Amino acid sequence: MEQTGFSGTLEKIDDYRYRIPKGYKPEMRVPGLIYADEQMLALIKKDNTPLQVANVACLPGIIKYSLAMPDIHWGYGLPIGGVAATDIEQGGIISPGGVGSDINCGVRLVRTNLFLKDVKDKLPMLINNLFHNIPSGLGSKGMIRLSTKEELDVLVNGAKWAIARGYGVKEDLLHTEEGGAMAGACPDNVSRKAMERGISQLGTLGSGNHFLEIQVVTDIYEAEIARVFGLEKGQITVMIHSGSRGLGYQICEDYLQSMGEVARRYDIFLPDRQLACAPFTSPEGKIYFGAMVCAANYAWTNRQCLMHLTREVFKQVFGMKSSELGMDLVYDVAHNIGKVEEHEVDGKMIKLCVHRKGATRAFPANHPVLPEDYKSVGQPVIVPGDMGTASYVLVGTSLGMRETFGTACHGAGRVISRTAAIKQARGRAIDRELGEKGIMVRSAGRETLAEEMPEAYKDVTQVVNILCQAGIAKRVAKLKPLGVVKG
Repeated sequence: MEQTGFSGTLEKIDDYRYRIPKGYKPEMRVPGLIYADEQMLALIKKDNTPLQVANVACLPGIIKYSLAMPDIHWGYGLPIGGVAATDIEQGGIISPGGVGSDINCGVRLVRTNLFLKDVKDKLPMLINNLFHNIPSGLGSKGMIRLSTKEELDVLVNGAKWAIARGYGVKEDLLHTEEGGAMAGACPDNVSRKAMERGISQLGTLGSGNHFLEIQVVTDIYEAEIARVFGLEKGQITVMIHSGSRGLGYQICEDYLQSMGEVARRYDIFLPDRQLACAPFTSPEGKIYFGAMVCAANYAWTNRQCLMHLTREVFKQVFGMKSSELGMDLVYDVAHNIGKVEEHEVDGKMIKLCVHRKGATRAFPANHPVLPEDYKSVGQPVIVPGDMGTASYVLVGTSLGMRETFGTACHGAGRVISRTAAIKQARGRAIDRELGEKGIMVRSAGRETLAEEMPEAYKDVTQVVNILCQAGIAKRVAKLKPLGVVKG
């Protein structure tokens, strides 16, 4: 039976960790672990998110903990900011609700050779040109037209498809998670409706919290790591946040509808029907995974195309060559995905299905999957704030690898719903308010600005501080927004 509120006691482990004891619900297989300080915990408890953390702890095959990052808030089944790793060989499941609706929604950070003095006078032209050249908003369609054959190619080869057609350079793939294409894609598992939704949306930003942001690096905390990432104080960067668009949403919707029956077939107890799932090794689990990988690969292609379009706008506005602009990809990370990874648990290497929903992979130095130039320092972790606040670049740690399966937060995390934000913003001009702070904003709709107003989000600096004080990530650089294009 579904419950409507969390009534348990959270055990304080230390100033940044709180445990939901395994006995809170009789069906819990592992405890819950929430990363928060006392102030953040009050916000987390307010929307009953610990209940979802406890529900996830009931899933078959889950190991160690049902984890919650400090940006956690209420989601569909698995909370946004939640992490669940299941043991594939011991009946571990895969859940569409545990991956999320916008499969491989993620963030891409691009460095440049430009500094604040170079862009100050050209910022209005830059933001306007980006807004006009990069389609945004609900249902937006792009200029990159695909045939059915090409779309199938995108689903299998991901960002490699874009590079082969001149939408970027091969070096971009080195700094993209999974090289921009995850293995295991099966286009046969993608519905015709999903294909129809995806065929015209490549190279589009989308709506909601998706954005393209021009930023300046204001602070460097780890000089050597920042140097390796190509970041320095006063430098201009570009952050791109988008996902798999209508194709990913449709794949999630298709499989959510069928998974409830699948869970019953395998006699899986669901404390919340939104956690509908299948054993990873079952035919149904494999079919969903094959479709999910297709959406993930589409998303990496989409962000690759968005970066290419952004580079083209910069070349036009500044009249400079690519080599002069130095617009190199720092990194691209996914934050709505299920990954097959090997992790050490109790001294043994175990193959897991790691669900990261509104959470970002954060592998430490010397991990074998990292690109050679980052091996000595670790994986860049990109944490965007809201339109009016800073974003951060972090790096993974060995403690984070042991404790969270190499995971960090994905952003600030909502504190009020979109509906509540629109209500609170009534009578206000959010674009003008941001303009008074020196931040230029262009959006496809005024309602989007209301939904995404700064007050709708937690304090990203506090979120990042919790991660760093807990030792599961390390702060590298701080980025301040100058101009934002919203979906």
